[in-house]
Amino acid sequence: MSEIDWEQQRAFLAVLETGSLSGAARRLNLAQPTVRTRIEALEGALGTPLFTRSPGGLTPTERGAALHEHARAMALASDAFVRTASAAPDEVAGTVRVTASEVIAVEALPPILAELARQHPRLVIELSPSNRNEDVLRREADVAVRMVPPRQEALVARRIGVVPLGVHAHPDYLADRPLPTSMAELSGHRLIGPQSDSPTLRAVQAGGFPIRLADLSFRSDSDHAQLAAIRAGLGIGVCQVPIGRRDGLVRLLPDFTFDLETWVVCHEDLRGLARVRTVFDALVSGLKAYLN
Repeated sequence: MSEIDWEQQRAFLAVLETGSLSGAARRLNLAQPTVRTRIEALEGALGTPLFTRSPGGLTPTERGAALHEHARAMALASDAFVRTASAAPDEVAGTVRVTASEVIAVEALPPILAELARQHPRLVIELSPSNRNEDVLRREADVAVRMVPPRQEALVARRIGVVPLGVHAHPDYLADRPLPTSMAELSGHRLIGPQSDSPTLRAVQAGGFPIRLADLSFRSDSDHAQLAAIRAGLGIGVCQVPIGRRDGLVRLLPDFTFDLETWVVCHEDLRGLARVRTVFDALVSGLKAYLN
């Protein structure tokens, strides 16, 4: 076991998550034979195979699958170590990793981060657009914008308010079509929504319109792809009211609302770092302005 090193474990994690030696080599910027050598060395040190070959690539053995979370935790700790070491604690410099939902990350955060960069040019932001709630406790991110209230006690959280969602369409789509004035009248329109069940779809159903996935003319589980479809005039869909207002979309059925709680969160151990505190405060003030 003493022969195991972190580079072998990094190679193992990369193969596990990409499914192939070539994918791992691209992720790690290494030659494929180097990745193979590291995997073989790790298997030799452990005395057990970690992968089997299959038509789809490399499949983890039972032992390999059991080691996934441990390798991932080490990778997260390594990344957090590098970010923490990127500047002195009292400097507004170095790297801060921010995660937010797709739409917030792409539509709301860039102007906030641009102002932050102007004020603190030595600050480096890693932005992860993801609808998965990345775990701040495990240091997957330093600061997170979440659409659900955080429940862990070791977190510092600031409630921003609610992001209202509404039914919208582009004026071009509505130009030669009757304007729907009720949920029932949506049935004659091209509708935009998810590929699979979602909280927004359930909210529409609870609002009195028994819409099914089969009724949707454009489907994507990417909220940002749905927003792009609304902007392009593909049909009627649900998007954030501030974005619809900003982009000149027509809000339909104003009685329908679905509010997303919005929070900015960081680990209490990081609040003392000047760069994390600065990013946290900038996101709080910037997102409050976005909602207003």
